[in-house]
Amino acid sequence: MKNKKDNLYRIVAVALMAALVYVGNYMQIKIPNGGLVTRIHLGNSMCLLAGLLFGGLSGGLSSGIGAAMYDLFDPVYITSAPITFINKFAMGFTAGILRKKGKKWVIPAAVAGQAVYILLYLGKSFIGLLITGEPVVVALQMVSVNAVASVINGVLAVIIAVPLYSAIAAALKHTGFGRLISYDNETPEDTQHIIPA
Repeated sequence: MKNKKDNLYRIVAVALMAALVYVGNYMQIKIPNGGLVTRIHLGNSMCLLAGLLFGGLSGGLSSGIGAAMYDLFDPVYITSAPITFINKFAMGFTAGILRKKGKKWVIPAAVAGQAVYILLYLGKSFIGLLITGEPVVVALQMVSVNAVASVINGVLAVIIAVPLYSAIAAALKHTGFGRLISYDNETPEDTQHIIPA
């Protein structure tokens, strides 16, 4: 019975975080860049938060599903939804896996998750431009503009996600979702106050 309730909590957590990722993508400033469109947005902060809170798989799924849904509803990005799912999954997954190493890993996990995403995103953009016939020099110039926006997004994401993680993890500790989050340096007595499902 406990396993079924844990699975239900996990499904709800993934759905809620995917919704936050989706909404976070709408808080944006679009920046035209020739054949590419880049933007400053808050979606990545929610991807990192998902990974930090709920670990690699659940955080990755939340990130990928929410971001891919955003792409599916925006004509500019609709064709890139499958790649977006993979790239954003990688961000949430990386942050989640590293976060499980301990409290000192919260900031490095967020930075690493964002770095993985930036590399995948810029690589996809560069290859896409080459496939459409852009010369290498032009493709590099266009991707460099996206790189600036990606770094700004990454810095914002880390600055927003890390404090949110600390506040939300502490609050969730007292709910059924508490079992989905790893808490550092706790004995079994410390977790007895977590409400059983």
